[in-house]
Amino acid sequence: MGKKLTDKVTWVGKIDWELKRFHGDELSTDVGSSYNAYLIKDEKTALIDTVWGPYDREFVARLKEEIDLKDIDYVIMQHNESDHSGALLELMREIPNVPIYCTKKGEGILRGLYHQDWNYVNVKTGDTLELGESTLTFVEASMLHWPDTMFTYMSGDNILFSNDGFGQHYASEMLFADVDNMPKVLSEAEKYYCNILNPFSVFVKKKLAEIKGMNLPLNMVAPSHGVVWRRPEDIDMIIELYEKWADNYQEDQVTIIYDTMWQSTRHMAQALAVGIERKCPGTTVRLMNASKDDKNDILVEVFKSKAILVGSPTINNGYSYAIAGILEMIKGLKFKNKKAAAFGSYGWSGEATKMISAHLEDAGFALVNEGIRVQWAPDDEATENVRAFGEEFAEAL
Repeated sequence: MGKKLTDKVTWVGKIDWELKRFHGDELSTDVGSSYNAYLIKDEKTALIDTVWGPYDREFVARLKEEIDLKDIDYVIMQHNESDHSGALLELMREIPNVPIYCTKKGEGILRGLYHQDWNYVNVKTGDTLELGESTLTFVEASMLHWPDTMFTYMSGDNILFSNDGFGQHYASEMLFADVDNMPKVLSEAEKYYCNILNPFSVFVKKKLAEIKGMNLPLNMVAPSHGVVWRRPEDIDMIIELYEKWADNYQEDQVTIIYDTMWQSTRHMAQALAVGIERKCPGTTVRLMNASKDDKNDILVEVFKSKAILVGSPTINNGYSYAIAGILEMIKGLKFKNKKAAAFGSYGWSGEATKMISAHLEDAGFALVNEGIRVQWAPDDEATENVRAFGEEFAEAL
């Protein structure tokens, strides 16, 4: 059965407890997620979004428990990635003539995915749809995080249906973000922002300013994944966090990311941490093993850091598979205003450190120096040199 947000609005989505990977294997979702769809019953009835395709029949069957499908007047598709639109094909088999409100780019994506000539109605920022006592106002939010994205504001109940904005991959029977679950919700919201929205921070900043400029009263912010924000202080908090996260976010933290074959590079990583802590005892230093730690957790630590060090042994004239993967993901997330350096151990060729430096520079990091490398296992002298390098790196920050 659905869950009531207000007298007019019912959550009719799907909680996916079993989801552990999202976007293929790109994003870990260890606590699951939800696909939030919302049914608005006024003089007219509107459905906002659907759920992921594997749950299409379940979604339609449960929707029938809430309403005769023939009483749905409008379908609002805010974003048409498969986790939002996957059940649309099954739904439209039952109500093929109901208009689908979406952006023009949204129509193009729906046609490309499902190859159906449905009754599309294109909308843009400022367009409205009267439901009776309530009015829906559409706000385009292109590149948050797809070109087709839009938000929908419902007057009266004062709900912003924010699509992928302000969301979390977080499965919970609790519909709302409240005191009891707040620490985990905030942690998952940060992970979500870092791994999905960070490349589009410039668009996030502009959209936040635009929405604040509209002076909309907000009783709830209802995203497409996770729980709904409803307490005024929590709504203010998540908006303020988004403003911070979108503004080249960093804390007083340095993250050391490494992979190791026979422990030499790990030894260097630990020595670097000692050197940084000597010079800057108040700075948080995180060590992350790229072959053992969750890659998305590593990316969150990069997101929070003012600088990173990345290290690998030289393997086949290059760096390790795990470091190659995390470097590529770091590049894709387009972090700004962060510094970096490379390090590594080697036996006879030693190319990895220079190659990592080049990749970091290509990813937009400001290189502090050319990096440091140690041949074979570091002895006491080499270890102290690495510690000194850590001090120099910290001083350069």
